[in-house]
Amino acid sequence: MARRSARPDTASGITARLRDAITRGRLTPNERLVEADLAGRYGVNRAHVRTALAMLDQEGLVVRERNRGARVRAISDAEALEIAETRLAIEAMVARQAAARVTAADRKTLRTIEADMCAAVAGEDYSRFSRCNATLHGEIRRIAGNSTAARILDTLKSHLVRLQYRVILLPGRPQTSLAEHRAIIGALCKGDADAAEAAMRRHLTSFTRLLKHAIAAAAHGGF
Repeated sequence: MARRSARPDTASGITARLRDAITRGRLTPNERLVEADLAGRYGVNRAHVRTALAMLDQEGLVVRERNRGARVRAISDAEALEIAETRLAIEAMVARQAAARVTAADRKTLRTIEADMCAAVAGEDYSRFSRCNATLHGEIRRIAGNSTAARILDTLKSHLVRLQYRVILLPGRPQTSLAEHRAIIGALCKGDADAAEAAMRRHLTSFTRLLKHAIAAAAHGGF
């Protein structure tokens, strides 16, 4: 359920730009979001900014407080782990469902994404790898055809991007993540539901373990 692109000077366009700035850390947790400042920075009117902040409030990325304005919502460590664990349960199920529905055309698409991921890691282009990662997981959801699961994951997606940036640059993670994704793709292409679910579960268990490591390191000033 990918969000449609929009002109950057519209309410939906500024929403997308602010969402990207938050998920990528350019706007930091608890940072104040002043309508006039944002309107000037992004070249839009304040009404569009106000609408964007309301939409991001609904997504859980922004907190608006009466008479105090808006700020970037901080995610607690406990909530971050809850999000990761919720994602694990749902995506493991979705991978199983996708394996049962995969077509020849789907296999070709999955292998193309796999090649792109390999090239990204070989070139140490981790922004590209992150985009490929999102594309792959989105493709798996599309193949599975479970609209309820896709809707839940779409709600979590912006938070998940924030969590992924805490993990992707850990030493050796891109190479390990690539191997995990290749195992998922291999199982899907074989139509092996048990293997696809197990591979996805291994991948996201690894992610959750590393997220816990990143959280612990940050608490001790090491990340």
